[in-house]
Amino acid sequence: MKKRLVKRCSVFFVAFMLVLVYAISAEAGTIKLRFAQQNPETGWSTQNAVEPWLRQLEEATDGRVEIDAYHGQTLARGRDMWEAVRMGIADIAWCFHGYWPDMTPLADVVSLPGLPFRTAEKGSEVLWKLYEKFPEIQEEFKDVKILLFKTSEPYHLITRNTPVKTMEDLRGLKLRMTGGPPTNMVRQLGGTPMLIPMPDCYMSLSQGVIDGMGAPWEAIHVWRFYEVVNYYTTNVPFPAVYFSIAMNKNTWNRLPEDIQEAIMSVSGLEGSKFWGKNFFDKMRDLAIDAIEKEGDAENLHTLSEEERQRWIEEGAEPVWENWVRKMENAGYDNAREILEAAISLSKE
Repeated sequence: MKKRLVKRCSVFFVAFMLVLVYAISAEAGTIKLRFAQQNPETGWSTQNAVEPWLRQLEEATDGRVEIDAYHGQTLARGRDMWEAVRMGIADIAWCFHGYWPDMTPLADVVSLPGLPFRTAEKGSEVLWKLYEKFPEIQEEFKDVKILLFKTSEPYHLITRNTPVKTMEDLRGLKLRMTGGPPTNMVRQLGGTPMLIPMPDCYMSLSQGVIDGMGAPWEAIHVWRFYEVVNYYTTNVPFPAVYFSIAMNKNTWNRLPEDIQEAIMSVSGLEGSKFWGKNFFDKMRDLAIDAIEKEGDAENLHTLSEEERQRWIEEGAEPVWENWVRKMENAGYDNAREILEAAISLSKE
């Protein structure tokens, strides 16, 4: 009991000191904000999406806001980012919602398999528009201030020893997939879903803990998965995953109104599209170049449209219906409307 009390007091002391530092900085005319993420500082996505957006934010505020960036889980672990933002340990962070199944179940609609969008830029646009349209989705994020969303492109399939060209090839494979609808699809297709944090996937692949995983080009390149897998299947109707760029609510409320407006000028819809495009979509060519250098380019397989449709019918559409039923049973009467809006927006 005594140890728990000491630990709790330590957390509150740290939080108090962080608030004090913020107050001193604001009084001096410069507002310093802490940004946290799990990816490494030297990674391509950090250099081409994270850092450019942070600079946009500083420039939009005419230098009145300065960002202290903590990369590579140095301020909080990936799994803990939501709580770190909510408690004020980080002022802003990108939060990967695949770590927390059922925490934001309506927003999970964008991670349903087989949705029509094919790029991260489009997926990010879809999720932001859904957030703007449906108060029920906004309610899921009420504990923080949402600046923007980003999604990946729909995942590709990478495997160690088994080439996957048909649905039957998936049977029995242990595949890392994120929580919620993505795990349900893997089960529908006969695989065994494994929930493993992204930073642990390289070791899990190299040691054979998993047979493969769903991954965007960004992760394949940044985490160097091309070193430990041999086969790649694209055009699979796998889900995308989504992230929020969230801000501590108290920090947001303390900001002057003109600073809030400046931050949102580089956030919202356009910020969401920027993150999707620069964090994910631009990684495709780099990832394929790395695969070619490893000598595995001949193992790149594109699923035929006919085979893709089989996967949608067997693995995606049942998950859509299960999601709608689950949401309706939880009291969300407009779940089907949200799904239909996601499909419609994805086709625009």
